[in-house]
Amino acid sequence: MIRINITSVLVDDQAVALAFYTDKLGFVKKHDIPMGEHRWLTVVSPQEPDGTELLLEPSEHPAARPFKEALVADGIPFTSFAVDDVHAEFARLSAAGVRFVQEPVDMGPVTVATLDDTCGNLIQIATMKS
Repeated sequence: MIRINITSVLVDDQAVALAFYTDKLGFVKKHDIPMGEHRWLTVVSPQEPDGTELLLEPSEHPAARPFKEALVADGIPFTSFAVDDVHAEFARLSAAGVRFVQEPVDMGPVTVATLDDTCGNLIQIATMKS
C-alpha cells in the first residue's frame, strides 16, 4: 500500500518557517537534522505525531522563486491543510497575527480560507462538510 509519508513546502528561510509553522499554526517539530547550509526540517500535527511530515524545504532551486511568485500573484495556494472548523481557525490565527488573503468562504462541499505563511506561500485551510 502506498501512502504519503512526507510532503514539502518551499520556504524562503527555514528558521522563519519553523517559527511560523510551530508558533502560529501549531505544528510541532519532528526532525531537525543539519545538512550543510540547510537542515532536514520537518513538522507534524500534534494530533498525529507519527503522521505525514511537512518538510520545510529551502527555496534554493532557480525555478522555485518564480514558481512561488506566480502562484501568489494568481492567488493560488501552494498547499492545503485540513482543519475541523475553518471559521474557528480563522479567528484563532487572525488573533495570533496571521495575515489572511481570503477570509472563510463557502465553496459547496468545503469551506476554505487562505493565509500568507510569511515564507513566500499562500496556504489554504479547509473543512469538508459532512
